[in-house]
Amino acid sequence: MTDPVPMAELWRADLLECLHLGHGVICDDSGQIVQAWGDPEALIYPRSSCKMVQALPLVTSGAAAKYGLTSEQLALACASHNGAAIHTSRVRAWLGDLGLDDSDFRCGPQMPDDREARYALIRGHEEPCQYHNNCSGKHCGFLTLAQHMGAGPEYCEIDHPVQRAVREAFEEVTGAASPGYGIDGCSAPNFQTTLHGLARAMAWFASAGDRGDRQSMAAQQLVAAMVAHPDLVAGEGRACTELMRAMEGRVAVKTGAEGVFVAILPERRLGIALKIADGATRASECAIAAILTGLDVLDRDLAATAKRLNPPLLNRRNIEVGQIRPAAGLLSR
Repeated sequence: MTDPVPMAELWRADLLECLHLGHGVICDDSGQIVQAWGDPEALIYPRSSCKMVQALPLVTSGAAAKYGLTSEQLALACASHNGAAIHTSRVRAWLGDLGLDDSDFRCGPQMPDDREARYALIRGHEEPCQYHNNCSGKHCGFLTLAQHMGAGPEYCEIDHPVQRAVREAFEEVTGAASPGYGIDGCSAPNFQTTLHGLARAMAWFASAGDRGDRQSMAAQQLVAAMVAHPDLVAGEGRACTELMRAMEGRVAVKTGAEGVFVAILPERRLGIALKIADGATRASECAIAAILTGLDVLDRDLAATAKRLNPPLLNRRNIEVGQIRPAAGLLSR
């Protein structure tokens, strides 16, 4: 096993104050590693970075077509959203179309990250609902698939037909049987994979346009939905939304908890997966921006890039006292 390597640094004045280590892989459409940092075989939970994989059965089963799901709904199925009105209004409408309500979710309530939505709840002395959960779009997809299958309401259980379908899709696109699973923050199973397996899956999505099978056509739909609606995949101010806008629909990116980030590059037929060992989001955002910049698909002069690639460290008086930087080797190949 190879140890994790430096991925992002925090400098205060002329002293390296903090160093974030991690692993990363760039994979091509044949499943081969193009470049790697650290240990490509490091076993991880992909967390929310694999939501497009979890959404595959929604499309391949025919459920998406049967229920007339729009590209907005497919984007929400892949989302870790802020709980803003643009997200929750669409989630509630989707539930209504299914003849369901908030009580049918199994993701749990979550205070929205969107400031306006959060303050509205506080001012109204209200508690958040499950549709505010950042994973509620994914769970709408699970409920749609469960209804299509005629399966029971406990769609998060590991032996439920929905999760069996998700696991089958996950193992197919990662190219290996998953050795285990954990329960995610939204209560759904999250299957283990290596960084290589996750990058292989993203490269499979990236090259889906080269194939005509049902699974690949579903992958194309999901990627197209993500890049068409970056505001629904995350939200204003978020890295996924701003970086996809900056790359003008040519690349799909998705974050996951505990320092995971992936990218799908259809024009290059490449997939990227990285994991920061200490789980720091600031480091995963910096690292993915550096890798994408090094691949010349993200302009380093854009505000959205600078915000992740070299964000300033500000003190309480808004004075710049330091900077986060990518570690040497991430910006060039």
